[in-house]
Amino acid sequence: MRVFRSTPDPLLVLATAIFLPGMGHVLTGRANRGLGFALFTVLGAWLTTHFAAPDASMIGRHAAGLFVWALSVPDAYRGAKLRAAQAV
Repeated sequence: MRVFRSTPDPLLVLATAIFLPGMGHVLTGRANRGLGFALFTVLGAWLTTHFAAPDASMIGRHAAGLFVWALSVPDAYRGAKLRAAQAV
């Protein structure tokens, strides 16, 4: 188990994860997980952009990337909450 100097505020991690996919994980010290989420967010968005129907909405054209991003946000927040609870 790694020891960190400070525990980031879970709300800061949540805000970071919402605006920058995968970076909330980086703040909590799980850089590999965060960069994986960021990679698969971009890859999923790129794939659905290329394979979606031409008349699909913007959300439809980026659905896979948005799905991975939506999974990463609560995961980063939950990890920050657990880390904050362990630090107490």
